[in-house]
Amino acid sequence: MESQHLSSPEIEANRQAKRAVWLKLLHEWHWVSSAMCLLGMFLFAITGITLNHASQIEAKPTVVRKQATAPGTLLGELHAFAEKHDGEKAPLPEAGERWLRETWSLKAGGREAEWSADEVYLPLPKAGGDAWVRIGLEDGAAEFENTDRGWISWLNDVHKGRNTGTAWNWFIDIFAAACLVFCITGLLILKFHAAKRPFTWPMVGLGVVIPCVIALLYIH
Repeated sequence: MESQHLSSPEIEANRQAKRAVWLKLLHEWHWVSSAMCLLGMFLFAITGITLNHASQIEAKPTVVRKQATAPGTLLGELHAFAEKHDGEKAPLPEAGERWLRETWSLKAGGREAEWSADEVYLPLPKAGGDAWVRIGLEDGAAEFENTDRGWISWLNDVHKGRNTGTAWNWFIDIFAAACLVFCITGLLILKFHAAKRPFTWPMVGLGVVIPCVIALLYIH
């Protein structure tokens, strides 16, 4: 009812004031989300290039192999454990994890091993490489192999969240949400300025149409 008693200039002034409040809020969310995403966007942009040219970037894996003999007490415990879990997957008993820490500074972290009557095989996949441990249950012969494919491979796996752990997977989800905030607020800011910038929507349209056309025509 109050708006009926306002003159046109006053109504316009109120509209501009509300517009300024919203625009200020959007700018704040936009720069905060961009600040949060800065390093992540830089990392994901660089690794997007390295992943796209993975076949052209030579990787020279470094393989380290080590051998040891499991003590008799541990071997007996592993034998008993293998009888209960033959053909199954289960974490190493505490004594086995402790021996790996003391022998090769390995942290099994409750990872599941593959058990059989004659050996236990523990895969230890990691970002940028691979590793595994095999312990023979007959003679206690233990082997450890560690493969490192270099920092580019490590960055590529970090990009994909491959063997990076729960904390990094949570970071990717939070980073993706922050990127959505950054994009949505950017789009709304464009909407506010579009009236004075005639090329705004054509450029936005190109940003949508170009990848769609390439995907439809050239991705088989």
